[in-house]
Amino acid sequence: MKKPLPIGIDNFEKLITDGYYYVDKTLYIKDLLDFLGEVNLLIRPRRFGKTLNLSMLRCFFEDTGDSVKNESNRALFNGLRIMDEGEAYTSYMGQFPIINLTLKSARQREFDTASYMIQGAISSEYQRHKNQIAQGKQTLSENDWDKFTRIAERKANYKEYADSLQFLSQCIYKATGKKSIILIDEYDVPLENAYFAGFYEEMIEFIRSLFESALKTNEALQFGVITGCLRISKESIFTGLNHLNIISVLDKKYSEHFGFTEREVRRMMAFYQREERFADMKTWYDGYTFGNTDIYNPWSVIKFMDDLNTDPDAFPRPYWINTSSNAIIKNMIGRADREMKGKIESLLKGETMDIQIHEEITYGDLDETGENL
Repeated sequence: MKKPLPIGIDNFEKLITDGYYYVDKTLYIKDLLDFLGEVNLLIRPRRFGKTLNLSMLRCFFEDTGDSVKNESNRALFNGLRIMDEGEAYTSYMGQFPIINLTLKSARQREFDTASYMIQGAISSEYQRHKNQIAQGKQTLSENDWDKFTRIAERKANYKEYADSLQFLSQCIYKATGKKSIILIDEYDVPLENAYFAGFYEEMIEFIRSLFESALKTNEALQFGVITGCLRISKESIFTGLNHLNIISVLDKKYSEHFGFTEREVRRMMAFYQREERFADMKTWYDGYTFGNTDIYNPWSVIKFMDDLNTDPDAFPRPYWINTSSNAIIKNMIGRADREMKGKIESLLKGETMDIQIHEEITYGDLDETGENL
């Protein structure tokens, strides 16, 4: 019986426990420890395994406060590559509290509703740590415990959420004596949404306060990992985070850990006995270079493999196209001048174009020049 393909599975524990096919990316943990920066921002396209990798980090590093659960998490990594790297790396397993926040649900059309969704995600994380904090309640002042309870029960006012990640990490540190790892997924979703909905400045201010307090001079922070699709200028949201380690698609570091390498694709196709279709797989889905590593689109590879398992003669399809919004590009193409549209047409014909990439772009800069498209 073949392993099921992990279509839409971004929970590491579920993927391993339920026996899904897993492309082993656990050496990401090794590189993270080797290159360790205090705050790491990784930029990759949608559907390239960012959420799954953060879930993996949580399972590896988290001290849940429950020895049985910690052992269960450790068992998830049996037979995976990180376990062959020795005690220098495995000694980190189950050692840190984890603050895990995803911002992917903040897609509402009004600021109050979008910020309310973010506040809800933060409150859920407070609830997850409530028992852990309660056991060390005597280390907190009465005011701190009252604030913690208000946020956990969603009774806090808007301003109390501005430093809520920092406050949570400090409460955890006081209660357990351990510094926290902060994992933030899809940090740019509320910003993209706010840009098109017309409340970008309000959202920038809220997210900046949330991030700066948690990630800048926070003595209760072990390290942080942030993921997103778009590289947002430090000046717009990460002001003052001089220690921010930004890893974009141009960097060689971590280049193999998001998306599939050709070796991983060939191994998958051999496992499912569909090697004869590799030429089609390569032609359609080998479309990325991260650093100097050729990378296949993982969502498309998995979907095509699923079709091939049903029909060995299945035709490849553009699976990725409907998995996310392309509103920014669509909007900019609609307003592009004749010269820029001519350049786009040349690309569609298979021609090439040299153009300077501006990594410091912000949403507010998008309309300044056609080259930003």
